[in-house]
Parts: sequence; C-alpha cells; structure tokens
Amino acid sequence: MRRTGTTRRGVFTATGAIALGAVLAGCGDGPGGGRDSGRSAAAAAAEQASAARAEKRIRTAAARTGLELLGNYEHVIRTHPATAAGLSPLRDAVRAHTKALVPAGGQAPALSRSRATDAGTAVRELAAAERRAADTHLAALMEAPPELARLLASIAAAGAAHAYLLTELAKETLS
Repeated sequence: MRRTGTTRRGVFTATGAIALGAVLAGCGDGPGGGRDSGRSAAAAAAEQASAARAEKRIRTAAARTGLELLGNYEHVIRTHPATAAGLSPLRDAVRAHTKALVPAGGQAPALSRSRATDAGTAVRELAAAERRAADTHLAALMEAPPELARLLASIAAAGAAHAYLLTELAKETLS
C-alpha cells in the first residue's frame, strides 16, 4: 500500500526548490542587474558620503575633547611639578588616544587654566575632566560607525580608569 499525503521527503524537496528559486531570483538584482540600479547606486554613494561626513564630524569633536584634556594635563604638570611622576603616564595615554582620533598634522593641545591653588585640587579637577571626556566619548557612540565606535568605547573606558586613578592620586596628594 502506498502512502498518500505529505511526506518528509516531499517537504524537503519543496523547501529546497523554493530556496533555490529565491537565490536565483536574487542574483540579478545586484549593481547593474535591475532597472533601478542607477538610482540605487546613486543612493548608496550619497549614503556613503553622508556616513563619511558624520564620521569626520564625530572624530573632530572627539579629538577636540581629547586635546582639551591633554591641555589640562599639561597645565597641571607645569603648574604642579610634583605631580609629574603620577600624571605623565596618563597624559601620554591621552596623547596616544587623541593622536588616534586626530588626522596627521592635527591641532596643538588647548591649554586651560585651572583655578586650583594646590596640587590635590588640581588633580581632582583633572579627574572630573577625565569623567566628562569619557561621558562625551560614550555619548558619541550612538552615531559613530562600528570601527570608530569601538575606538571611542575603548578611549572612554580608559578615561574612566584614569578618573579613578586620578581620584586616588588626589587623595595621596592631600596627605
């Protein structure tokens, strides 16, 4: 007696035929394959240009934040030379992060003026500046393309670690 109705083999054959038909139908819709290819290529080019402008804008803003932070480090080290040993490695890391964001031949750090009269207060202000910079980099993640987002996330994490280290250094400086 022969089985009637749907068999497992029949289902697999039908599914394979449908999948093959979908794959073959999709092959002709690439660039130059369909009648809307000119419009879709122009749209893709416009989208790429827009993404490049957005990335440049995000990089410029992040680099400006890094340069301001680097200027803060330079000012504190220059004003309070006793902090140079603790701040120099962190400043060098901020310089490297900023260099990763700024194109070649970038800007010089913007020096800021701290109102702190003692080294402990200056280091606490520097810790607050690191926190603000890390928050700024995190805020930019939502708009950044994937590669830049990874870089910004890494720099923000380093900034949070720097803020912690600076807070501890400020405690030691006050003692």
